[in-house]
Amino acid sequence: MAQTGKGDLMDNSGFEELFGGSPLMAILRGMGAERSLAVSTTAWDLGIDVVELPIQTAEDLEALRLVAAAGRERGKIVGAGTVVSTENVAQAASAGAAFTVSPGLDLDVVRASHDAGLLSIPGVGTASEVQLAMKAGLTWLKAFPASVLGASWLTAMRGPFPQARFVATGGMSAANAGEYLRAGARVVAVGSALEDPAQLPQLAGLLGAERS
Repeated sequence: MAQTGKGDLMDNSGFEELFGGSPLMAILRGMGAERSLAVSTTAWDLGIDVVELPIQTAEDLEALRLVAAAGRERGKIVGAGTVVSTENVAQAASAGAAFTVSPGLDLDVVRASHDAGLLSIPGVGTASEVQLAMKAGLTWLKAFPASVLGASWLTAMRGPFPQARFVATGGMSAANAGEYLRAGARVVAVGSALEDPAQLPQLAGLLGAERS
């Protein structure tokens, strides 16, 4: 799925197909293996096909292995988050991840991911980082931390960088996801909202609105 362009350019446009037009993805941080699988199942049943598990501990990697295996059985996409080194890339690939996500912009991590056959989304929080990422050939970028940057940041970035595709991550919930989507995010990553029965109907509504 991963692609590389000419010379040193990288290409992560494959995320367009991976997300399939869905406005939501699930991010499950530090939940442990069994809980991660349960919440992933909730996400899949709701219609959120893409799940990200940050990997910072051995327990996180075990959770990724379990959820990635379950995802393959259901035809769902599971990736690794908080990938901050080439070692993390190798761990993610070994655990069965289909993609990597980083909190910041590290082109070595993106390149290592692509070399391992994984798509990769770097994190950005400034116009300079967006410009550098796009110069390298990357169009899908993680706006992080989105709740700190604010929805207006996304609107502002759309002017100079109309080709950028942002995944808003950090502090997202059913209450504010719609605001960030309207501001220009292509995808919003939600986590704890998936364990809140009160938020599930709102999340389902966002999915239905996008696909109707």
